Amino acid sequence: MDVKGEIISYLTTIIPLVLIPWILFYVFLRYLRDKKDVSKKVIVREVWIDEIVEVNKSIVEFGDPYDKKYFEERYEWKDKLLIVAYIDNNAAGYIVWYDRFWDGSFYCWMAWVNPAFRRMWVLKNLMEYEDDWAKRKGYNKIKIKTRNNRRNMLWYLVKYDFQFTEVEAYPSIEDNRISLEKDLK
Repeated sequence: MDVKGEIISYLTTIIPLVLIPWILFYVFLRYLRDKKDVSKKVIVREVWIDEIVEVNKSIVEFGDPYDKKYFEERYEWKDKLLIVAYIDNNAAGYIVWYDRFWDGSFYCWMAWVNPAFRRMWVLKNLMEYEDDWAKRKGYNKIKIKTRNNRRNMLWYLVKYDFQFTEVEAYPSIEDNRISLEKDLK
């Protein structure tokens, strides 16, 4: 092989080895930028229960949708926070919070993020809004209960400093309820 052929062979071997990591790095940076941009587009608003009931009708994961009376009986006469997250004016998720235990904690009773908007910082924005609201109101702890089969929710809660406090056993292990809490600092 002549010198020119060796150089071409060398370059065709080396160039991909050098370029591929840079291309992957560039793609990763674009991904992070896009995620950050989406986070800025999430708008969280306090709403009336009627809006939560409407959003709740679209949730197939919960089975039959809950009516307004079901929600109101749960938090009646208690301090509450009803919030919905929107992306481009579409309801992306919601959380219903209330003072369940009267012990300085604020309880997340029902949370949901539309599958089309998952991994777009919706839950994080909802939870941050609630944390700020609860701190302003004087609460010192957040409590939540989820199911063992809600892996994405468990992953989120562990990632954002929630601690396991109790497991309530059910006949099917996937249905076990897991209680968690986080101190508000």
